[in-house]
Amino acid sequence: MTAMAETVLPSIGRVRLTDLIAVEGLPSESYKVSISTLTQSLAQYSAAIIQLPISDGALLRSSLESARLFFHQRAYSPPEMAHTSDSREWCKTSGYYADPQIWQETYDYRPGFTSADSNGSMELPPAGLSDIFALLGKAARHILDAISFSLNLRSFSFTEILDNVPLRGREMSSSVLSVCCHSRPSFQGAQHHALTASEDGQLVMFPDQEHQVEKSLITLLKSDRAGLHIKDFHGRWLLVDGDLGPQDALVYPGLALYQATAGYVSPAVHRTEIGNMDGSMYGRCSISFKLMPKSMASFNCSEMRAAGHGVEAQFQLPIPVDDFMQRTHPTDQLLTKSIFPSYGFQAEQDAMKPMKRKKNSTRCKPLPPSKRLRLEAQRVLKERVQDIADKKGIKLRFCNLKECEGHLQSRDSPCGSIRMEIGWPPGVPFVHPHDLPNKSKLGFLEAYEPGWTAAQQDIENQSP
Repeated sequence: MTAMAETVLPSIGRVRLTDLIAVEGLPSESYKVSISTLTQSLAQYSAAIIQLPISDGALLRSSLESARLFFHQRAYSPPEMAHTSDSREWCKTSGYYADPQIWQETYDYRPGFTSADSNGSMELPPAGLSDIFALLGKAARHILDAISFSLNLRSFSFTEILDNVPLRGREMSSSVLSVCCHSRPSFQGAQHHALTASEDGQLVMFPDQEHQVEKSLITLLKSDRAGLHIKDFHGRWLLVDGDLGPQDALVYPGLALYQATAGYVSPAVHRTEIGNMDGSMYGRCSISFKLMPKSMASFNCSEMRAAGHGVEAQFQLPIPVDDFMQRTHPTDQLLTKSIFPSYGFQAEQDAMKPMKRKKNSTRCKPLPPSKRLRLEAQRVLKERVQDIADKKGIKLRFCNLKECEGHLQSRDSPCGSIRMEIGWPPGVPFVHPHDLPNKSKLGFLEAYEPGWTAAQQDIENQSP
């Protein structure tokens, strides 16, 4: 595990897609190293560079060339091309639309949906969209599986919220491929912008609405010139697509993954330059695939609880995907975690922790009783309860605290058989130990580690 020696990546991580593809059996060394690089880069920079196979790089280049020609020959008509911002249409966008305020034109490709132009006739899209949709869609699912591995989730944990592969009859894709063009010289209409000085002293132009967060699970993006800036862990804006090779694409997480992982994967906050085109006749073109959850699914974080992660109160109740997508999510109200937990392999877990300065004092401040209880309960869950469940082939799906208080009084409760199988203490609700009241935490700890309370008292008596 010597490859994990670095605790902080000096720049945005670069990973080969082929190294992220899971295979049967034990994970290979290259797979574990790639997972570590991917998750550490997402934690530090909210983005990572994915290197696609050489043959896929050729398809990306041809698709970008097709996009340039598509927008270059298209006339812009302000009254006809304004795009609706109705949040209820989040999974139905298709075809061409424009946003004059940020000098951006977009063509959305969504399988299962036939788009028409303003006259009602069939609209001809840029070439090769179905091929690039399939290519980036497959890559996005591999990356999502890699993230689930880093969180110690079961394989294909996100399958229930994703579209079928392939789509069934009359189904329409929730995921979308967006072909964008920024600052095309022949595209007029933007009147307001913000100027920011870059590191080399040049003025960089950004739209007034500079804080943007995708609502996708993850987004894969390929651009023909640099211009995307993302905030890193320290709040600094970094240019993230300035070093993309011919077969490189950028990946960054969105709000849906933030919700599905109970805040353990923070969404990328980004903005795009709308100036500095240096006389380009095409502007800046990009292709982005947004892996979206299906509208009929729900976020419930049950897989996170089953893997032993603490789930904060705001993620406890299930929320329908369609409701989540229609809400606004201010970036200053997002609950962010400082690390990706990685319980699959210990060396990577140690490497992913942010560096902390060690104090010279040898005495450590004791933890508050409530926090010590919470940490001990999580430890016992992973070391004792999960081991019992694995040996008996039981998948732990914890209840909601309020609901389970009623289950304890019922003979036919949905969690009764599981509690009996794993020896769950009587009278303690079958919820994640992180969410138990302190009194119930004590009962939980005593059930699986008899004498725990007495041992803690001895430790406190011996401490100076």
